[in-house]
Amino acid sequence: MHVVIFGRPGCPYCVRAKQLAEQLTEKHEDFKFRYVDIHEEGITKADLSKSVGKPVETVPQIFVDKQPIGGCTEFEAFVRENAML
Repeated sequence: MHVVIFGRPGCPYCVRAKQLAEQLTEKHEDFKFRYVDIHEEGITKADLSKSVGKPVETVPQIFVDKQPIGGCTEFEAFVRENAML
């Protein structure tokens, strides 16, 4: 499973999502993730909206195997539903 987290500095939900992904990396050898700092990479919310397929107002925006699943709350629910922790 490959997860990409698009976030920004100073965002507590971005930090939470990244910490959860780090825990999953330690627990599952087939779990990989990449954190993308949208400010550092010059990615706008409009750019993310194109990838997600709907308007994006908040970060993080999280993709699991290239499919957008939403933000931190949705990522936490995904982990619970799939009994990953």
